Amino acid sequence: MKNITALCKDHKLRLTAPRRVILKVLEQSADHPDAVELHRRVQMIEAGISLATVYRTLKLLEEKGILEKHSFGDGPARFERADQEHHDHLINVETGDVIEFRSDAIEQLQEEIARKHGFAIVSHRLEIYVRPLRK
Repeated sequence: MKNITALCKDHKLRLTAPRRVILKVLEQSADHPDAVELHRRVQMIEAGISLATVYRTLKLLEEKGILEKHSFGDGPARFERADQEHHDHLINVETGDVIEFRSDAIEQLQEEIARKHGFAIVSHRLEIYVRPLRK
């Protein structure tokens, strides 16, 4: 899988110094950061990069199909690479943490349900909102 910078080059996007920092932070992110969290991380590397620059860069990367935007519940939009293998999300309603998972059983059940109703799935997202079990 190509890194985000290489994907930007493939799309002939200008790689300004601020964009390079933003891309570096995105490439190192193992989570689904929102724009404010991404900006916080970027500021640790280059304090002069504005939140507006982060928002513009995220919008551009989404428009080019490099990033995918997720809106989990009432929280801020979060971003992840668009070229990842299909997966679903558990969203912890207490912490906002997002856990990626894949279940062949769920995928098969969704296919069966669609077929039963006379459809073929074109695309789908599964978001399950959870809270930790209490003992």
